[in-house]
Amino acid sequence: MNTAKKDTPVCLTGIKPTGTPHLGNYFSAILPAIKLSKLYRCYFFIANYHALNAAPNKEKLERETLEIAACWLACGLDPKEVLFYKQSDILEIFELMVILTSYTPKGLMNRSHAYKAKVQENAKLGRDADATVNMGLFNYPVLMAADILLFKADVVPIGHDQLQHLEVTNDIAQAFNNATQSTLLTLPRPLLSKNTETIKGIDGRKMSKSYGNTIPIFQSKAKLRQAVMSIVTTSQTVAEPKDPDSCLIFSLYKLFSTAAEQGTLRKRYLEGGMGWGEAKEALLEKILSRFHKERMRYDEFIMNPDFLQKTLATGAKKAREHAALFMHELRSTLGIA
Repeated sequence: MNTAKKDTPVCLTGIKPTGTPHLGNYFSAILPAIKLSKLYRCYFFIANYHALNAAPNKEKLERETLEIAACWLACGLDPKEVLFYKQSDILEIFELMVILTSYTPKGLMNRSHAYKAKVQENAKLGRDADATVNMGLFNYPVLMAADILLFKADVVPIGHDQLQHLEVTNDIAQAFNNATQSTLLTLPRPLLSKNTETIKGIDGRKMSKSYGNTIPIFQSKAKLRQAVMSIVTTSQTVAEPKDPDSCLIFSLYKLFSTAAEQGTLRKRYLEGGMGWGEAKEALLEKILSRFHKERMRYDEFIMNPDFLQKTLATGAKKAREHAALFMHELRSTLGIA
């Protein structure tokens, strides 16, 4: 782990193992996190308990957990530089969550985006406000707070749409500190990622597994091609000039290309004579070229699940050493040591 300076700020982030890793994950979470590992003492985790709200089956959850681990390692995460672990291996997270619930007003949970969205959906369907709402969904922000507060995270990389989660974490931490007349819980600040909002999926909305509009990085070439060829376009003919600045294909192409390459493709758009299929092929070629080495490493990792499990277990062991010390201090503060 990057421990050159003990006073180096702590950075923490996680990713849910729900679905195959996609371009949105890479540019908005994985790549920025790897860069941050050079600047901070980092805790990176696979949030498999958070995934339980999606009610995955056993085989799916196990497979996707390993896929996420393989993805991070293939993309350049060095487990020697960070603490990389599964959320489920850190038992102290769940003890802390139980404690934090005693300092969390129910009204605060009522205002959480995920819960409010479910209530609004039920209202539209004429159902009881809490239909299909489980306590995992309702208490999701408290578990997230425990993830962050346990390791005294100073910064958490997030997008603007996730700001509320960190605000809730700070509200809970302040309530605890005030009640115990301590400063035990660190109040984290956001590291806002400008890319989070701009990585669009094949339908033009933010790329998200929940929308089913993702472009997978590590699936077969056939499935990757299928996703790229499914990008929504206009009905313009091959001969017509096209606007690159309003084109979803071009916006994704810019993620992988040089200024000169973008200029060449832009010219083709404006002159006309290029169909959407040709533009999609250009994007596909760039994606395959950009992730060629990563895809090879990913395949090697996926074929060696024991290595992935061992890597995560090693990270968890080190993380729990830090967690145990913190929880001892917290229990002493509460008088339950």
